[in-house]
Amino acid sequence: MTTIDVDGMACTGCEDNVTDALGELPGVESASADHEAGTATVEGDVDVDAVVAAIEDAGYEASA
Repeated sequence: MTTIDVDGMACTGCEDNVTDALGELPGVESASADHEAGTATVEGDVDVDAVVAAIEDAGYEASA
């Protein structure tokens, strides 16, 4: 499991955007996001840099 810090999520719609973006990455078995905690969690065999890039491409700031 990989947990990434995410800035810019303000609602459950933001969580959905991040989760959808992560779900498109190869190797992701499951993904979730929590706007209150400011985190996204990914399970599966996926590169951390790819996770950060996918979150940033969705319009949020991310750091591992």
